[in-house]
Amino acid sequence: MKKSTECKASLLELTVERVATANLPTEIGDFRVAGYRSLISEEEFVVLFKGKMDRRHPTLVRIHSQCLTGDVFGSVKCDCGPQLQMAMKKIETEGRGAIVYQQQEGRGIGIVNKIRAYALQDEGADTVEANEKLGFAADAREYKQCAQILFDMGLCDVRVMSNNPKKIAAIEEAGLNVLERVSLEVDAEESASRYLRTKKEKMGHLLEFED
Repeated sequence: MKKSTECKASLLELTVERVATANLPTEIGDFRVAGYRSLISEEEFVVLFKGKMDRRHPTLVRIHSQCLTGDVFGSVKCDCGPQLQMAMKKIETEGRGAIVYQQQEGRGIGIVNKIRAYALQDEGADTVEANEKLGFAADAREYKQCAQILFDMGLCDVRVMSNNPKKIAAIEEAGLNVLERVSLEVDAEESASRYLRTKKEKMGHLLEFED
């Protein structure tokens, strides 16, 4: 694990604000939930958290991009739903942590375009090719405000639950101290094998997955 350094995020001007906080009991455990909104766009965020947020305590965190099909409907075309469940269970076990739920469906293209991309995947395109055929970047997500939210929650030294190096880099660039990457590789269904291979080979995700 890396050593903690000065929290550079304190030098940045926040572009998010917390609107409300409430209790949220779940099947996994009792959490708190906070609602944030952007001060520079129409984007809104949700933070699921547990325990005391302490700048110098190496705390489990995750930026989870909304996946309606996986998180809500239980799609096995991706690993998103199981990753979210695994992250919640890790936080419940440790008694401390936070998940920023980012409403950038389909890597930033929205749910309707994501379904259009699914249709292209049914015809043989992979997830990157499908986005690009629709005229979108392979990944249009931005993570800066998510990192700002973690700082506003009271964190600086974090252990990031992610397989995506871009998320880790964004958190570091925002001034938080990433002391450790915690893998969130899950046992995926066979139907997700091509999706995972594309994430590993074309998007640089840190996966041991082999099909």
